[in-house]
Amino acid sequence: MRIGSYSLPNNLILAPMAGVTDQPFRQLCHKLGAGMTVSEMLSSNPKVWQTDKSMQRMDHSGELGIRSVQIAGSEPELMAQAARINVSQGAQIIDINMGCPAKKVNKKLAGSALMQHPELVEHILTAVVEAVDVPVTLKTRTGWNPNHKNGIEIARIAERCGIQALAVHGRTRACMYKGEAEYNTIRAIKEAISIPVIANGDITSPEQAAHVLKYTGADAIMIGRGAQGNPWIFKQIQHFLEHGEHLQAPPLEEVAHTVVEHVKALHQFYGEYKGVRIARKHVGWYLNERLNGREFRQAFNGIEEAEQQINTLEHYFLSL
Repeated sequence: MRIGSYSLPNNLILAPMAGVTDQPFRQLCHKLGAGMTVSEMLSSNPKVWQTDKSMQRMDHSGELGIRSVQIAGSEPELMAQAARINVSQGAQIIDINMGCPAKKVNKKLAGSALMQHPELVEHILTAVVEAVDVPVTLKTRTGWNPNHKNGIEIARIAERCGIQALAVHGRTRACMYKGEAEYNTIRAIKEAISIPVIANGDITSPEQAAHVLKYTGADAIMIGRGAQGNPWIFKQIQHFLEHGEHLQAPPLEEVAHTVVEHVKALHQFYGEYKGVRIARKHVGWYLNERLNGREFRQAFNGIEEAEQQINTLEHYFLSL
């Protein structure tokens, strides 16, 4: 699959997720088979660009793979400015967020709220595409609510404005993350436009990935929550697509090494205080279905020191 001048090694993409797809997690998923990873969304409001959170999200130093950075906002010129700033910081692809359903984002007319305003969508896409010399992509939902599915209309606007690839989550904003994703709209969008379409929503297994690709005709799939606690999913899906059989689950030693190294990377990237706290949710996802995982997580969440987190994790895996 190609996005502009960039050729992806495969058609499996890590979805942007606020508070999840930071640099340590992106790098891990890249090493475990993701063809591309997309950063957490960055606000187009310049007033927040100097905060610690924004500075860390804009940090791409030493990052492997194609650097795709997602921006969010509702003012065309600010979005264009945000795109230029992020390209100057190392972004190789700019992704525009029109899929986030969060109230705090939508009340500012950003994220999926923009799908209610096709004219504004066109102004934003045009401004960003004209502002940078790198490919610009777009992530949307199927519409605002089940009675207002205008995903095809937005897709055609995107193609007309020069968007290089379109990712579609198979839910409306009103659906949030409830129920099951539907792929009929994604298939209809793929049939309506000629730019690459990326299917997203409820892809948590190799079988589901193969089904979604075949059913929608999409050029690629985007995996979000399915990668939380299971970054091996990219390698597993790729093996299934190539060979039609399941890849053996990673041995315990590999799981232990991956979890410990991920937590160490979080400590290094964020510093001990913040890194310790962010590590808790990732460890919770990793151990969700493992022996004594719930009891261990309760104890682990009370740890305040980085070194103790590492020692406790190593001891836990040795006990298994």
